[in-house]
Amino acid sequence: MNAEEYILLYEKYISGLCSAEEEQRLYAYQDDFKLHNQDASVLNEEETLQKHNIYARIDQSLQRPKARLFRLNAVFKAAAVLLLAGALSLMVFHSLSTKLKGTIQTAGTGSVKSSIKPGRNRATLTLSDGSLVNLDDVKNGVISTKDNAIIRKSADGAIAYSPQQNTTSGNATNTITVPRGGNYKVSLPDGTLVWLNSASSLTYPLEFTGKYRSVELQGEAYFEVTKNKHKPFTVTAENMQVAVLGTHFNVSAYGNASAPNTTLFEGSVRLSHLSQSVLLVPGQQGTLNAGQHFDVAKVNLNKVMAWKNGYFLFQDDSVREIMEQISRWYDVDIEYRGNMSNKTFGGIYSRDKDLDELLKGLELTGLVHFKIEGRRVIVMA
Repeated sequence: MNAEEYILLYEKYISGLCSAEEEQRLYAYQDDFKLHNQDASVLNEEETLQKHNIYARIDQSLQRPKARLFRLNAVFKAAAVLLLAGALSLMVFHSLSTKLKGTIQTAGTGSVKSSIKPGRNRATLTLSDGSLVNLDDVKNGVISTKDNAIIRKSADGAIAYSPQQNTTSGNATNTITVPRGGNYKVSLPDGTLVWLNSASSLTYPLEFTGKYRSVELQGEAYFEVTKNKHKPFTVTAENMQVAVLGTHFNVSAYGNASAPNTTLFEGSVRLSHLSQSVLLVPGQQGTLNAGQHFDVAKVNLNKVMAWKNGYFLFQDDSVREIMEQISRWYDVDIEYRGNMSNKTFGGIYSRDKDLDELLKGLELTGLVHFKIEGRRVIVMA
């Protein structure tokens, strides 16, 4: 992929127009991205010209009046250039910073040194009798046969349920709990797939009896529901109920962190709260606002799904919104020093990177700086 192709593909991603195949090309290319800390003098004439062409192309895309997504602030521009820098065979750390912001302070200030690893597959399973299974420790294969349900752990770090023949599980339920710094995938007894984000839990029966397939969520999860027109699938999360027959959707309900919302990717869902309800179509997000009413809006599905796909996608997000995600994924506490209002960021960052590498990328904007003390991140304006 050359520089021009990368820029065009990045623009499509930010506007939410990438196909699944194009997203994979973008991710694969970014995984190879390296930012070299070298002096500008090592660039030859051709490489220097290529670098300036990339900057010019970015400037054009950011100044287009026809789409708000392309009229991004200098912060988003900085993040975009960092990502696009992989198109060069060599790139200059100091030169890049100076180009973007005359007074920018580089990340190599010595404040971000601690190496905190990213999250991974981590979860605890609570069985119906209250016993706990640490899914990090158990080997692959059958991990429980209680309540006449066979629970298996697979090699990819997921668990799946299947009933034992000619038996019933009654009203028994399990709860899978994912801590900060973790995520996990579970296949429910009906075949529905659920991906759980950090600091989330899901409670579900070992056998879906009755008129509905009902589960309870705290935190965030992405669902791919097995179709069954005779038995709707329902998710209860923070006083919001999501009802579907078979579809793909994301539910985020982190309590006080943000308003609970549901984003629809495929099919249809009905959201309800007390006596009101709304029907979503693909591409829409329904949010239960502070007034306990639903707001419905079209959203960037790439941004909603970034966590499941292994990336952070920030798009004019505030410092506090970004640090909430970082806090959950890296299992760190956040402390703020200074005024954080009117500071927003944009860009794509891999969730596989160590925390210090991510923070150094954010520091390049010159708007905030970080200091790591143990598992506490201090954010300084």
